[in-house]
Amino acid sequence: MENKTAIITGASRGLGFALATAFAKKNWNLIINGRNAEALLKAKNKLEQWTTVEAISGDIIDEIHLLQFKERIKKFNGVDLIINNASTIGISPQPNLLEYPIEVIHTIFHTNVIAPLSLIQKLKDDFNSGATIINISSDAAVNAYKKWGGYSASKAALDHMTLILAKENPTLNIYTVDPGDMRTQMHQEAFPGEDISDRPLPEESVPGFLSLIFGQYKSGRYEAKKIENIHSI
Repeated sequence: MENKTAIITGASRGLGFALATAFAKKNWNLIINGRNAEALLKAKNKLEQWTTVEAISGDIIDEIHLLQFKERIKKFNGVDLIINNASTIGISPQPNLLEYPIEVIHTIFHTNVIAPLSLIQKLKDDFNSGATIINISSDAAVNAYKKWGGYSASKAALDHMTLILAKENPTLNIYTVDPGDMRTQMHQEAFPGEDISDRPLPEESVPGFLSLIFGQYKSGRYEAKKIENIHSI
């Protein structure tokens, strides 16, 4: 029986790398991406001690880059899991919406909403039976925080888009997941100059993701750190 295959974007660091490590240790084939080629190569080298890894360096807003996933998946027997983790908060420090450069808002929505959908569309014919799609959300998608307008609005849009995808594709497992606060580079960029050492490491959110993927949960929106308390359906 061939190993299952996962595609994880933004996997060179933070939550993406933590999730990639968990699936590598389960011997899943991995296709990963990241904007920083050097950091992505280091991640690939670490993950290859457990499994087969294809690494594609580039920005997910680049349609040509996304087409490379379609090519790489041909090396494996379809795709079983897509985790759209790559994201951007926009400008750091984040300005009020009335001062937010519109060109940056375009980039935020392209990265956080349009690119994940585009990747899913490109791979729709490669899904194996019972495939899973996870789009990474945030509590900012459901709570209004000052100076988080661009990022928050994009994650709210991603949530809604994901729930519609789930209704339209009942044979797939489709989730939007809030991983909670984490001690990551992006979180530090959201709070420049602040000490975020009290935030949990991204590895602490991984068990919730694994419970969601390997359990019998209906498609929908979940908080990773509360998944263990939700009854299976």
